[in-house]
Amino acid sequence: MTIIREIEESDSENFLALCMLLDRENKFMMLEPGERKTTLEEQRERIADIRATDNQVVFAAQEDGSLVGYLSANGGRFTRNKHSAYIVVGILEHFTSRGIGTVFFQKLENWAREQQIHRLELTVMVHNQRGVGLYQKMGFTIEGIKKDSLLVDGTYVDEYFMAKLIGLTPA
Repeated sequence: MTIIREIEESDSENFLALCMLLDRENKFMMLEPGERKTTLEEQRERIADIRATDNQVVFAAQEDGSLVGYLSANGGRFTRNKHSAYIVVGILEHFTSRGIGTVFFQKLENWAREQQIHRLELTVMVHNQRGVGLYQKMGFTIEGIKKDSLLVDGTYVDEYFMAKLIGLTPA
């Protein structure tokens, strides 16, 4: 059974291992295999900072004691963009198509409402059909295309810029 919960500092080692595995396994993530240089102490500090900041969160998917996926939301740090959060999602291939992504986004929207986050945004490679489909299913719309945004395996790749407005009125 998969448990979806907020990440804790005690997850630092497992979370770093998950991220490194995703770097190797998933061509849709930002970092190339071996490119992540984060130390365990840096990871622990990042998680502590996230947990101490109202408009940031990481949800982790845990199965049989191991982390198998995550969704992070990083809110703006200034008055003019605090209402907005940038989303990153990674799920190990073996655990995709099990509804984990859907639960992540449901939890994200509940959290966003509690934190007065009005805008959720992300980028996704245009050929990542599974990702685009999930985001659209969860109410995200394509706002634009970032041409030649990334260089993957020697080829330039376009990304969609997608967002979802929660519909909150300014406080």
